[in-house]
Amino acid sequence: MAKIPGKNFLVNLIERRSLLFQLVRRDFQIRFVGSAAGWLWGLIHPLVLLLSWLFVFQICMKVELPRGSMTQNYTFYLFAGFLPWMLFQETVQRSPASLLDQSNLITKTIFPAELVPLSVFLSALVNHLLALSLVIVSVKIWMGQLSPMLLMLPIYMLLLGLFAVGVAWIVSALHVYLRDTAQVVSVLLTLWFWITPIFVTEQQYPPQFRFLLRLNPLAYLVQAYRERILLNKPPEWHELATLTFFSVVTFVAGGLFFRHLKRGFADVL
Repeated sequence: MAKIPGKNFLVNLIERRSLLFQLVRRDFQIRFVGSAAGWLWGLIHPLVLLLSWLFVFQICMKVELPRGSMTQNYTFYLFAGFLPWMLFQETVQRSPASLLDQSNLITKTIFPAELVPLSVFLSALVNHLLALSLVIVSVKIWMGQLSPMLLMLPIYMLLLGLFAVGVAWIVSALHVYLRDTAQVVSVLLTLWFWITPIFVTEQQYPPQFRFLLRLNPLAYLVQAYRERILLNKPPEWHELATLTFFSVVTFVAGGLFFRHLKRGFADVL
């Protein structure tokens, strides 16, 4: 009987999709096991955060953005920019320990370990979509508008996913050999957060430090989320091209790095 070209590839692809789905579902269930509210906690956390920031910054501190900003509602400005950071941070922060958690599978079977950090991102993406839905509904209620540019957000989610998974592959592979990696990642994420324009505008950064924003992919994502959610403004194509370059290069480099270190996982774990 003649072999069907590409049959093995299709079978492997289907099996990997099924395995990835199982990893994501297992991760999501473990995080909310025994919880009465279950997945609703993914909506409760950003809701409480949004209401807290509304009370602190708008009611107590009466914070105002510089004149000419895309909006004068500091709470929505802040939260729209915080959304991509939350997804990136959760993916990268949880990835170092992810391979250790699946060590029984990696050491005993022919297991595609690269799917584990990817499943962490997809699990975090569920919470991200819940928080994004909350922000969109809130913007519609308080500001009475919705931008058609929201339809472009999946493009930025894809680019954010490529970048976050690339970084996650690097830190998760390193953590197998260097168990201090998780602590280093936590420190670096704190520093990274403050060089990303979330709580302040880009114009408020000192001129001599603005080059950090041009080298920071999260700065492009924060700006893009704000403009797509709060403004009816199409993207700047050169910024989208720059973000695409950062994301694809990081994804490919992370994949190659992970593949190289993966050879010794079974022995170390």
